[in-house]
Amino acid sequence: MCKLNHVDEPLIFELRASSRIPTKIPIEKLPKGHKLNPIPKDLVRETGTLGFPKVNELDVVRHFTRLSQKNFCVDTHFYPLGSCTMKYNPKALEMLIPRPLPSYAHPYAPEFLIQGFLKILYELETYLKDISGMDAISMQPAAGAHGELTGLLVIKRYFAEKGFKKTTILIPDTAHGTNPASCAIAGFKPVVVKSGKEGILELDPFSKVDLDNVAALMITNPNTLGLFEKNMSEIAKLLHRKNAFIYMDGANLNALLGILKPSALGVDVMHFNLHKTFGSPHGGGGPGAGPIGVVKKLEPYLPRPRVSKENEHYFLCYDFPKTIGRVRSFIGNVSVLIKAWMYICLVGKKGLKNIAVGSVLNANYIKEKLKDAYHLPYNVPCMHECVFSDKYQSLNDIKVIDIAKRLIDYGFHPPTISFPLIIPGAIMIEPTETESLQTIQAFINAMNSIALEAKEDPEVLKKAPHHSPVGRVNEVKANRELKLIKL
Repeated sequence: MCKLNHVDEPLIFELRASSRIPTKIPIEKLPKGHKLNPIPKDLVRETGTLGFPKVNELDVVRHFTRLSQKNFCVDTHFYPLGSCTMKYNPKALEMLIPRPLPSYAHPYAPEFLIQGFLKILYELETYLKDISGMDAISMQPAAGAHGELTGLLVIKRYFAEKGFKKTTILIPDTAHGTNPASCAIAGFKPVVVKSGKEGILELDPFSKVDLDNVAALMITNPNTLGLFEKNMSEIAKLLHRKNAFIYMDGANLNALLGILKPSALGVDVMHFNLHKTFGSPHGGGGPGAGPIGVVKKLEPYLPRPRVSKENEHYFLCYDFPKTIGRVRSFIGNVSVLIKAWMYICLVGKKGLKNIAVGSVLNANYIKEKLKDAYHLPYNVPCMHECVFSDKYQSLNDIKVIDIAKRLIDYGFHPPTISFPLIIPGAIMIEPTETESLQTIQAFINAMNSIALEAKEDPEVLKKAPHHSPVGRVNEVKANRELKLIKL
């Protein structure tokens, strides 16, 4: 058997021992009346073996348990990924979904059998309208970027139906990286608008753009610098006069809950990252949910079907002749939608506001405690996240990647780095509201220690991580040559 230690974990095939033999159940010891059904002949292999590892149950359990303990996850570590809102997910939400009804209800079940489902989705739409100020909601989009695409297709259908040909979408340089891709897929041309000296949009750049050809401004607020776009209302008025829409990326909604409705800023379309803001696990490939909200004049173009109500009966309504059609099978990712509904019910209106207050407070606390050790491009109050750079550390030839790798040795998942692109060597930190003062202070202590190491012993950063299952890897090579097993 391979030698084990706290760092190296062999493949399960390397755990096998030649002395082990598979367990067989003697036929004569089977319970009385029980027959051992033979494997059908057409399913029996004629040559070769499958090569299953010869390990017992205990070896299997220990092997995969050890592997799981090497992972970073929100349940075990602080996960300060900026613009990702990696908050703790209440276990009550997970307990709801495995129950037989949500798990086994067939998507083609008749409406009279799924009234509970439809009621939840109808109420969730009501909650999201109240939170955002939007007039109508579509639950279909399966993730944030999918919501972006859906919203843009709604805008495109509106202009097509009205006979306008608009081809341009304005995108700030502080927007999320998926925005330009969504524009291109929807058939628009993305045009970048540069932020001002305060890290937010100003009115002046819009005077240099042909607004008559602009279909929408796609803005993230708070932006990816963690700053509130305080000129957004004036910008919205300017674009509305030119018959253009305001699309708001709702990925950073955690900072606004219960405090500000995006509709008050002139927003016409927005998506909600339910898997980020409203209590579903974020990461690992999904599932996600990115419902979109729109103002009244865009409602006819939303995807169908939509949940409607007549008296006390809930049903799926298809009577939307101007719709862009389906963007996903069935109603959407219902498990995530149900969790979001339950999350909102659990915290209530006051709780939603407390979420925003807590996330903003935590981010500003980190900003104030780290601004002497790390360069702070915009030394102003932030929202739910704060952005530093590696400018001070680069004087000792330490880059942001070295800081991130060293943080792993301190037991923290690295924050988002090298984004937003307008900040060279960016370090984007989002603590969320669910982290305690003790955890945040431990993170601050680690970051300050790393800043000191960068001055006194930079080599320890350049060779980090030192205590992880694998050492420093070549990210470019790893992305181009995906080899997840030893050959």
